[in-house]
Amino acid sequence: MLDVIARPMGALMYWIFTVVNSYGLAIIIFTVLTKILMLPLNVKQTESTKKMNAINPKMKALQEKYKNDKEKLNQKLMELYKEENYNPASGCLPMLIQMPIIFALFYVVRDPAKYVFVNTPMSFAEVAKNFLWLKDLTLSESLTSALAIGTLAVPILAILSGVTTYIQFKMTMPKGNKDQTQKMMSTMMPVFIGWMSYTFPSGLAIYWIVGNIFTIIQQYFMLKLIPAKKEA
Repeated sequence: MLDVIARPMGALMYWIFTVVNSYGLAIIIFTVLTKILMLPLNVKQTESTKKMNAINPKMKALQEKYKNDKEKLNQKLMELYKEENYNPASGCLPMLIQMPIIFALFYVVRDPAKYVFVNTPMSFAEVAKNFLWLKDLTLSESLTSALAIGTLAVPILAILSGVTTYIQFKMTMPKGNKDQTQKMMSTMMPVFIGWMSYTFPSGLAIYWIVGNIFTIIQQYFMLKLIPAKKEA
């Protein structure tokens, strides 16, 4: 199934490469285009997050009031959702739809020889894979970075991946949230993503960072500017 989605995406990546003649730049443009294509789903998910943040204080009050009566709590939460016209599953559905697309994108960037430079005049072995300070986007930053302190590569991509992932988490977490699981995730996930970005092919790290930046900008406009405008 993922192959069916990944191959046309690979064809798009190759077309971009023929225009810009840079594999690194092609990854960046490819990421932005795919994010734009998925924007309606992302907007739907952000709207659900914004709605969830708005009713979160009421939910916390109910959870505190009925903490010893789970059945009553569930009943009151259902009444709150109905009153606020909020569907708890509405935030999950866009993500579930996007998951196959995201995995297919991961395949394309991870294995360009199979999905991008296939049945083309130029093989992937002939492509200039260097980009900025990176010598080879098919290798991990730990192996390909031209910036190093002694024998250790400077983990610029890993740091950017972790920081942008952390910002995304903080932007979507409700204010005053005391959920320890979410707080732990907001700390552990950026560290995990940073480690992956340092050890996985650096082209994937660029894809992740650019996607994060796009999402952060989108969330900023939807979660910050739009509510402020309505209140003015």
